[in-house]
Amino acid sequence: MTPGPGGDLRERVRACVARTGCITPGEPVVAMVSGGADSTFLMHALAAVHDGAVSVLTCDHGLRPEAAGECARVEAAADALGLACTTVRLGLAPGPGVQERAREARGAAARAHAEAMGATAVATGHTADDQAETVLMRLARGAGSGGASGMAPRRGEMARPLLDLRRAETVALCAALGLEAVDDPTNRDGRFRRARVRHELLPLLDDIAQRDVVEVLVRQADLFASVDGVLRALAAEV
Repeated sequence: MTPGPGGDLRERVRACVARTGCITPGEPVVAMVSGGADSTFLMHALAAVHDGAVSVLTCDHGLRPEAAGECARVEAAADALGLACTTVRLGLAPGPGVQERAREARGAAARAHAEAMGATAVATGHTADDQAETVLMRLARGAGSGGASGMAPRRGEMARPLLDLRRAETVALCAALGLEAVDDPTNRDGRFRRARVRHELLPLLDDIAQRDVVEVLVRQADLFASVDGVLRALAAEV
């Protein structure tokens, strides 16, 4: 039987979960879904490949008037998959450090919701592109092997089952399946560091290296993670 649209990508998610152990078989999972292509695909992939309970959490940060409608679309998409969905309104104020404050507020909401749902994993839609951006920003701050290893597939309750996929793949899949994905304008806002890394620095590095730098940075992150694991094991023996 020929896989339907997205079948191959879903199998790659299954393979990533098996390789990294980021979600254990049967583990109750909360999927963090913003409505963007990455998290929309995450929701569909977990519904298709995970054998444990999956529920959805979406957050309205209170920073854009469009967010309420985006959360409503996430709720409808989750309902179509038979997944329970909860919207949390964070009520953040714009101003300095808003992205950091938003990340902290999302994390706190996710942990509280997971506890309420009896879930032990919170899955996010971070892809290989997000990993490369994180590694670059940490290296620029002088990170050692631990920081330069980027985002772990699993740390505490946070699980990242899409780290083997590229952002363009999730966008293409959503288009192929006719899924409406949100294009958050803050992801292109040059006031934020990650947006500048994504839209200015990475294309510049691609041009300088004459290759896809994301792939290089992801391999480096894996290497640093291995080195950091060895160092931690040696330190524990000492």
